[in-house]
Amino acid sequence: MAQPSTTASLRRALRREVPSTVALLADEDDFAAMRHYATFRFDDHPAYLRQVEVLLRDLATRGGHTTVALFDPEEYAAYCHETGLDPDRPDSRSRYTAELAATGARVPYTGQPMTDLVPALIDTAVRRATWEYATMLLSDTGDCAECGQDIGRAAFDRASRLLLRLLEAAGPGTHHLVCSVPAADEQLLALLHTSRDDDGPARLDSAEGAQFVTVLATGIALDSPGGVVLRTSAPGARDRLHGWRLAHGKLLPLTEAEVFNAYCTDARTGEPIAPEPHADYHAGFDLAPDDDWPAHH
Repeated sequence: MAQPSTTASLRRALRREVPSTVALLADEDDFAAMRHYATFRFDDHPAYLRQVEVLLRDLATRGGHTTVALFDPEEYAAYCHETGLDPDRPDSRSRYTAELAATGARVPYTGQPMTDLVPALIDTAVRRATWEYATMLLSDTGDCAECGQDIGRAAFDRASRLLLRLLEAAGPGTHHLVCSVPAADEQLLALLHTSRDDDGPARLDSAEGAQFVTVLATGIALDSPGGVVLRTSAPGARDRLHGWRLAHGKLLPLTEAEVFNAYCTDARTGEPIAPEPHADYHAGFDLAPDDDWPAHH
């Protein structure tokens, strides 16, 4: 006969169903900014990271779900100013962390070491900031003066169709796509990983897909000279590299030589880079959409 649950065991069971969020100062400069607060007791960033890792492991042993959020001191100070909180109090940092759990950049903790967790968290924050900036640019494009159409929405729909065409034409395999679009204040960059079997549609992360389409749509709406590159991998085969340039709402195929130059030139210095030994360079394939992007957009 089963023994009735004790109050302590019920409490432990309930605790395992309560999610935890740990806010992390991933950057040394951000860590230094927090040292201005007397109640922030850490004075060494590596030691701080080690203590955070111990905390994460302890939370993992309790069986609950833990996420790690990026703590931004400037945003924290602004949050405290808006809410009337004293920033030099642990409970204020706790309330800000609770806010991050719902709205901030975060990654799940699955036991990965800090050497993997910190770069993943920073990458997530960068991609999120890029997405938000691209979304703002799209929303600011307004309506077409001639036809009244919402330019941002039309560009997003067009970018979605282009991505679907690209993934369909890419065929089976594991695909890694990069979309790069110059904007007024920064270079927008979006990454997308997909996989596809011999039959069936491509599988992709919905958030990554939305970010990729948003950046591509921004290039279309602003008529920026961006581009897309595609790497396709399959077991037992050499990687295949393709590329396109964005112009007038279209992804126009690059030639084989242009793809080779794009991959084998250092973007910062312009110096040549040795070709990858296990990759082949190919021209982009045709991705012409069914309709033309209106010239007056």
